Amino acid sequence: MKTATYDLEERTAVFGESVIEFCLGLALNPITSPLITQFVKSSTSIGANYGEADEAESKSDFRHKIAICRKESKETKHWCRMMAKACATHAKPLRVLWKEAHELHLIFCKIIRTTDANLRRERTTKNR
Repeated sequence: MKTATYDLEERTAVFGESVIEFCLGLALNPITSPLITQFVKSSTSIGANYGEADEAESKSDFRHKIAICRKESKETKHWCRMMAKACATHAKPLRVLWKEAHELHLIFCKIIRTTDANLRRERTTKNR
């Protein structure tokens, strides 16, 4: 899963693809089937919502979409953990996927902090 670190649109898309590829190699059973569904939904939602944030109609819309990306990346970490329990023999690739979900989560947290600071600064400047 090698991508340009700063191309977040590509990075989130490659991450979703990596999760799909990983899940396609798993055996389906009553435990793995719903976990796979949730894992794929949350991981691919990160990139979809980032794409929407990139086309946001306002700064507050951008912030809202990035917050969804943050939420989905955190949820993806949860499903990684559950998958590791259900598919212990696949712990190593799941560790790699968890690490990427974690890094994405940290990136979205930083974007939100920066966006919030910029919005506060703009409100302060307008009120002067």
